Amino acid sequence: MSNRITHWVDGKPWTGLADRYGEVFDPARGSVTGHVAFASEQDVDVAVDAASAAWEIWRWTTLSRRARILFDFRAELLRRRDELAAAITAEHGKVLDDAHGEIARGLEVVEYACGIPALLKGGFSESVSTQIDVASIRQPLGVCALITPFNFPAMVPLWFAPIAIACGNTVVFKPSEKVPSAAVILAECWAEAGLPDGVFNVIQGDSVAVDRLLTHPDVRGVSFVGSTPVARHVYETGTRCGKRVQALGGAKNHMVVMPDADLDAAADAAVSAAYGSAGERCMAVSVVVAVEPVAEALVERITQRIAGLQTGDGRSGSDMGPLVTGAHRDRVVSYVDAGIQAGATLVVDGRETNVDGDGDGFWLGPTLFDHVSPEASIYQDEIFGPILDVVRVPSFDKALELVNASAYGNGTALFTTDGALARRYQNEVEVGMVGINVPIPVPAAAYSFGGWKSSLFGDTHAYGADGLHFFTRSKVVTTRWPHATAPRGGIDLNFPGGR
Repeated sequence: MSNRITHWVDGKPWTGLADRYGEVFDPARGSVTGHVAFASEQDVDVAVDAASAAWEIWRWTTLSRRARILFDFRAELLRRRDELAAAITAEHGKVLDDAHGEIARGLEVVEYACGIPALLKGGFSESVSTQIDVASIRQPLGVCALITPFNFPAMVPLWFAPIAIACGNTVVFKPSEKVPSAAVILAECWAEAGLPDGVFNVIQGDSVAVDRLLTHPDVRGVSFVGSTPVARHVYETGTRCGKRVQALGGAKNHMVVMPDADLDAAADAAVSAAYGSAGERCMAVSVVVAVEPVAEALVERITQRIAGLQTGDGRSGSDMGPLVTGAHRDRVVSYVDAGIQAGATLVVDGRETNVDGDGDGFWLGPTLFDHVSPEASIYQDEIFGPILDVVRVPSFDKALELVNASAYGNGTALFTTDGALARRYQNEVEVGMVGINVPIPVPAAAYSFGGWKSSLFGDTHAYGADGLHFFTRSKVVTTRWPHATAPRGGIDLNFPGGR
């Protein structure tokens, strides 16, 4: 079997015990380019055992050494970023510039984690009582599982792994079986940076691997990004098994455009945020809420900009690439028919796009619907493809009501020149990440990424201060070191602090 993509366990490639493989596609050509190993439960156990053994050593590694390894890991990522971007484009389909962009955003989290000696500072209070001091410290959880989606093969694992490792944990990483190669490159970069064997492991596979990680008694924490139904399963199963879980789910992100907005800037933002990476982003804008009377002018501007986009092979300089698999492309195409049947106006039909690429690729061009009803499936469902809906509302209050009624609460944007209205929106909207004249409000690494409602299960977001909190446990130490000449207190059965 040619081009076999394997696991990475205990510091080296590993074929595993199971004889199961899945196909890996080049989405722009519609062809199989390799086969990825699918782990059995026993394979997962081997990886967790390696991570458990490594943790007994890594947890005591000094903060200064951890920081040096993170700096060297950053250098390895920079050295191999062209190779990593090419692997992402070959298996996901996104254009090369977009692949480089996700690596850059992942590097921001690595750079944040390089400051771990300062980030893990605890607290100390002297003489809280007679000759008694109190200190708070944060300690690692142990073995942590990372389960990440196909749409960001480098960025999402880099949200979690650098902080988990910097905090003293070890990692078993299960990437999407659709895009397995980036995970192996990341593992090689960690090894080249001097990370000890067993601290970062990769287990390829499907739901068999996921479910074993969720139930394995030695896995202490689980970080997940994916669809809402799977996020709910991960959260419920993991917490039932006593694990700390952060499970980031799906989205239906709204961009509200007010009558006073710069419509050209809003149209640019809507097209960029809706069709970048073929709409396969959890922060993609999938609904534009046009507050009348701007809808006609806004739709016209969006349509003009779509006409200038080129769909094609991500390695050829196109603006937008294919969808990740043929099955996913067919699912997204089915929503075009569903939108027409629901009475929405199909302004731009992506099925008719002229493609700069192989005819067997998994293509669907930018698609635009107007006059979309909030009851339609194209509005309600997370489509995860290049379909943008325009919903018309008569007022700001109706727009806010529409956004807050959504089951999802990942990201949202408001385009306006009214600062007071923007302040009201950011305070009243029930969404975890808000952009004001910013269409994709992904937070900088020092803050945290996460949504509300059905977009997040658990109360801890990714990276930033929340990431540090998730990957450590708090411990408070109360200490007495009395002077040799101090009198003994004797026996006292009363609770301290009594009269």
